[in-house]
Amino acid sequence: MDPYELGEKRVDWAFAHMPVLQRIRAGYERDQPFKGLTVAICLHLEPKTANLGLTIKAGGAKVVMCPSNPLSTQDSTVTYLQRYVTCFGARGERPEEYHRHFHETLDHKPDLIIDDGAQLLSTMHKERRELLGRVIGLSEETTGGVSIIRAIERKEGLRFPCVGVNTALMKHLFDNRHGTGQSTVEGLLAATNLTVCGKVVTVAGYGWVGKGVALRMRGLGADVIVTEVDATKALDARMEGFRVMRMIDAAAESDFIITTTGGLHVVDEPHFAVMKDQCILSNVGHFNREINIPALRAAAKTVRVVRPDVEEMAFADGRRVYLLANGELVNIAVGQGHPAEIMDMTFALQALAPKYLLDNRGTLEPRFYKVPEALDEHVARMKLDTLGIRIDERSEEQRQYDDYY
Repeated sequence: MDPYELGEKRVDWAFAHMPVLQRIRAGYERDQPFKGLTVAICLHLEPKTANLGLTIKAGGAKVVMCPSNPLSTQDSTVTYLQRYVTCFGARGERPEEYHRHFHETLDHKPDLIIDDGAQLLSTMHKERRELLGRVIGLSEETTGGVSIIRAIERKEGLRFPCVGVNTALMKHLFDNRHGTGQSTVEGLLAATNLTVCGKVVTVAGYGWVGKGVALRMRGLGADVIVTEVDATKALDARMEGFRVMRMIDAAAESDFIITTTGGLHVVDEPHFAVMKDQCILSNVGHFNREINIPALRAAAKTVRVVRPDVEEMAFADGRRVYLLANGELVNIAVGQGHPAEIMDMTFALQALAPKYLLDNRGTLEPRFYKVPEALDEHVARMKLDTLGIRIDERSEEQRQYDDYY
């Protein structure tokens, strides 16, 4: 099939299952809130993201898009998008090409930014500081990106307001938990073609992503272990019925290890030394830094590709460890990412966040903000409405009672 036609079909299929974004796009086409502005979008270049970009374009913006991960880019989506917006990226491109696209995107001097992993923001602070003064605001997609924004804010201060979409209930309750849970299963099984039932699966981290992954793995019949550094989250996992232990202990009996923390070297040299033969390592915690891949390769006697997206590291003692998708996000590097219905909610927030920043230009200070509760609830109510679900409203008597107490 022609790449454009394939991209069109995939984008249209996703949009048909994104009714909230459909409503926002219709409003933007009518009101043109971004007329005359340039909006830069750094996200996974796949069909659901394409619909976000086209929604922003419908609001009158010049849209420039680049990939947030070279292994998640779908070339047919890029081919399709290039007819309507400025779009850079190709699947599997080299790091220098991938990084160059950040600069090519920033060359368009964006007024508003939708970021993933704070990669455009980091590039501006490190290499393109001349652009910092012209940006109206930025919205961030991920937990890792929020951490980077907060670090920049602490160290040198922000030059414009940044909204963490990942702070919204509509993001972490559904996208992080249910979306990542389902898409991780898809990526893991697509890469390995192995069973999960009866296997020991260790989930590193019990935040919203870890909760979703652990729940889905248990649903497939796995014996799930959770590792944590946060005492409260560890206790939460135990109360949910999961085994909880240190990674050094879990590694010795794990058939699968899935990292979800967004942290650095959660699986490291001491763990490789005790790891069970044929243990499979994968990551859904944004960057491929959670597994110490250089140390893993250095410890291996031989390294070879045994399946697409599966590398075997064989140690001198005969043990083998398998790494999926070079430690990148297995749910989108191998799988297709979150379901469209889930991303409908997240991208509704991402579509509304730039308008919020624009509407409040001059009143928002240059610092980090959580998503306003009213915006979060607005998306929730739209989603319920598209599902045909009605909920109760408080009576005046109940409002007075609640306000009093």
